[in-house]
Amino acid sequence: METGLIVRHGVVIPESELAWRFSRSSGPGGQSVNTTDSRVELSFDVAASTALSDVLRERALERLGSRLVDGVLTVAASEQRSQWRNREAARTRLAALIREAIAAPPRKRRPTRPSKNAVRRRLDDKKRRGETKRLRGRPAD
Repeated sequence: METGLIVRHGVVIPESELAWRFSRSSGPGGQSVNTTDSRVELSFDVAASTALSDVLRERALERLGSRLVDGVLTVAASEQRSQWRNREAARTRLAALIREAIAAPPRKRRPTRPSKNAVRRRLDDKKRRGETKRLRGRPAD
């Protein structure tokens, strides 16, 4: 494994800040289903992390608030039969969650006005449509 979890360019979570827990997974597994601890839980203490700057940490705490328990984010993986694959799935999932949480907010929309030609085209289309509907009526006696 690498020296840490790469979230994005410039943000790497050191292995020392990641906590692993293993347990028995439900589902298929053959003969080893009751003996192998293939379910993986990966925990990361967002509130106490030194890998994130103050701005990124605040942003992550705010956006992940509903998923955090005492400032700790936990991701579980038990889809695969092998512990190694579940470890990789948990690492990928945690990196994606953190990447999304620390992303910069979208730029604010600059209000714009429709051009004069756009307004004219819209009104012409409305008149044409109204005329079409008016002609559908009964002929005047």
